[in-house]
Amino acid sequence: MEPGIERALAITPASRARERTIDITTTGARTGRPRRIEVWFYRVDGRIYLSTSPARRSWYANILANPEFVFHLKNGVRADLRAVGTPVLDRVQREAVFSSIIADLNQPWNPAGIRQPVEPLDEWMQGSPLIRVDFPEGDSE
Repeated sequence: MEPGIERALAITPASRARERTIDITTTGARTGRPRRIEVWFYRVDGRIYLSTSPARRSWYANILANPEFVFHLKNGVRADLRAVGTPVLDRVQREAVFSSIIADLNQPWNPAGIRQPVEPLDEWMQGSPLIRVDFPEGDSE
């Protein structure tokens, strides 16, 4: 992977909202058509995840139906990365990842400028999508 791409993916809790902001292009679960939306990504224990505060999300349904999607970097470097999304369903793993995301979002510095505190862990566990993102070899389109 190119160094610029690696740097863009190496966000930390100190990263600002724009550094976490990407677009993803998924394939519609029902329509089969491409759907591009803006989302945040998170890095926990060296892995990349997609999630949001508790709510149903069409992008999640799309990735469940069609795991291959495009991860569009747009801060610092522009790149369209082929990606595969895997839902995180194991309770222990979900709890660990969500605990890290919540701590990141609730930090005193609040680089994202979001309302704090965010929803409690129980709400994230019950109502938030969680996708682990992997980048297969030959990662850019």
